[in-house]
Amino acid sequence: MIFDDMEFGSYDKAEQKAHKAFELYEDGNMSQALDELETALEINPANSSWHFNKALTLDSISRFEDAISEYETALELNPDDLEILNSLAVDYTRTGQYDLAIDTFERIQEQDPGFEPCYCNRIITYTEMGLHDLAEQMFYLAQQIKPDCALCYYNIGNSLFARGEYKRAIRCWLRTAELEPSHPQINYRIAQAYWSDGKTEQSREHFLAELRINPGDIDVIFDFGMFLLETGDIESAREKFNRILEMDPDFAAALFYLGEIAFNSNDCERSLELYNRALQKDSALQGPCYRLAQQALLKDQKTDARAYLVSEMKLALEDADTLVSMGSMFLAVGDLGCATHCLLRAVDIDCANADAYYYLGVVSAIKGQFEDAAELFAHTLDIKSEHIPTLRDSASVYLAMGKLTDAAERISKARALDDGDPQLKRLERAIMLARIKRRIMNSLSRFRSGFSYQNSIL
Repeated sequence: MIFDDMEFGSYDKAEQKAHKAFELYEDGNMSQALDELETALEINPANSSWHFNKALTLDSISRFEDAISEYETALELNPDDLEILNSLAVDYTRTGQYDLAIDTFERIQEQDPGFEPCYCNRIITYTEMGLHDLAEQMFYLAQQIKPDCALCYYNIGNSLFARGEYKRAIRCWLRTAELEPSHPQINYRIAQAYWSDGKTEQSREHFLAELRINPGDIDVIFDFGMFLLETGDIESAREKFNRILEMDPDFAAALFYLGEIAFNSNDCERSLELYNRALQKDSALQGPCYRLAQQALLKDQKTDARAYLVSEMKLALEDADTLVSMGSMFLAVGDLGCATHCLLRAVDIDCANADAYYYLGVVSAIKGQFEDAAELFAHTLDIKSEHIPTLRDSASVYLAMGKLTDAAERISKARALDDGDPQLKRLERAIMLARIKRRIMNSLSRFRSGFSYQNSIL
């Protein structure tokens, strides 16, 4: 034909590639879809729609930075396209570029105040920024345009959940489920909210509802396993973690919690095996090194215990109680520096953690810094007045400082709380003997002073 040698043939090939990419995308073959789109764009790089479709494909495989680049290219070719702007703003949010996201959403609002997604998706941005009042503002603006938007209810539910307003979050997510029963993981989110609100039966129902729809969702199975552990259904939890390992043998957290079940069943050898396997699969997983340190300490293997504790300490823990426990273990192996580091981190997380201040006081006492120790122990007792170890150890510190009245007061309070503790009895006796000795020395001192005075008169 006369047109066979003209470049229109190339453009026709590009269209075919783009159409093939769409079919592959619909079938979930993202890598192949990307290949087809890249070929189409090599032929015709000025097609805004294909850049947009490539960005959507990149989004589907979580390559958000690359998707942003494609959206920006698409926008250069078609600057007023609201769908491109909206998708770009969403990806700015996904990558933590919140200022750019807000600017882009506001640009959409200026162009078309009735474009509901620019309010709906801004709820997510403000939620991630912690600006929950503004998130609610966006929700109500979106409601005026589209009162039955399932995604709006879902997004504001996330904001409410983040604030601990679980009942309101549940109402919003139930509304999402009503408007869009197939909304991804909606029963899972409702289950999490009921769980956080202490409604275990309702939570269980929604976990099961989610798994009936998506029986292979590992995230849901794992969280359900954690829920079952917390509610004491150990065998069911074990079954869930084992099911995860059937689907993904490298899922380290499932190995760890199977180790926890074995540990709490006093099956130490099995728990050690599982903790070590979890550590091999994921060296950055929090928990295995902590448990291995505990077990090493029980066997008096202090060098191994310290090595495990140091590894755990490097994982940026955010649980104050675990950090306090690690601080106490570092004390047991004689590492005062690491003990102090863990305990100060615990105090940063929870400034009212009595045990953290107690062990900091122990560190000061070991160093011979008795004034500091006494101050830390006093602060501990301000938080928890019946903290027996603090009453005991502060009595010891006051005894070492010669403050026998304070020592006697502290040991008296401790004995009133636990009259049968032999350590408290020994310390009480030591304080009593020190007070007797002081009275004798004071009497002798007065006698000697008087004797010298009388001799001088004679």
